[in-house]
Amino acid sequence: MSNRNSKAAKEAARERLRAERERQAKKDRTRRQFTVAGAVVGVLALAGGIGYAIVQSNKPGHWEEAAKQPLVKPANTTGADGTDVVIGKGSAKKTLELYEDSRCPVCATFEQVAGEQISKDVAAGKYKLKYIGATFLDKGFPGEGSKNALSALGAALNVSPDAFLAYKSALYAKDNHPEESKDEFAKDDYLLKVADQVPALKGNEKFRTAVTDGTYDRWALEMSKLFDKSGVEGTPTLKMDGKKIDLPQTLPAYNEALDKALKG
Repeated sequence: MSNRNSKAAKEAARERLRAERERQAKKDRTRRQFTVAGAVVGVLALAGGIGYAIVQSNKPGHWEEAAKQPLVKPANTTGADGTDVVIGKGSAKKTLELYEDSRCPVCATFEQVAGEQISKDVAAGKYKLKYIGATFLDKGFPGEGSKNALSALGAALNVSPDAFLAYKSALYAKDNHPEESKDEFAKDDYLLKVADQVPALKGNEKFRTAVTDGTYDRWALEMSKLFDKSGVEGTPTLKMDGKKIDLPQTLPAYNEALDKALKG
């Protein structure tokens, strides 16, 4: 082999090595660019996700929004905010005030004992019934069931006072009333399922729409404010013309207490 050919071969080998090194360097630069870009995208995505979470957490909740909505007062109510719910014959001289929270288990027990008798007494004109709804259990057992059930009761009251009393009784029935720690009343579907047990509400599309649309959500909040201002500290509470009645545990005890209060 001549010196010339040997020199040319070495030059060609060096050129191929240089070209290979340039290709590898270019490939490495491209890989680094993709890695950096991916990291930037990842950081941006993470920042965006955190930002979205912060925005979502700062958004007002449903009931905060409901407090800002126009007030829709159910039929069969009086007062500036529609929170005066008085049921019964105008000829009745006495008024029984009933303070209840829909999630309250003691209210459920009381209603199971005396609810039917109250409805009969009101229908007979023995006294009028003034209902004041509370929602404080939504704070004690965090949830929305007290407010949501009170709103649904507003929808029932809009149908008729009888539908209201029947629906209230159904919500407190032993087979329907959940433990206070279980927020079943927060679910519209559950409230509507119970409503199907009340003839005036079953298949009543206007009532169902009012429940699912939250038509009386703002009203429920206003009613809750009325309870908060009443000075009553627990439910159920009974008063006859403003005078508190000791809570009866049996139907005979209820009748005795009411007869005494009516005479007082």
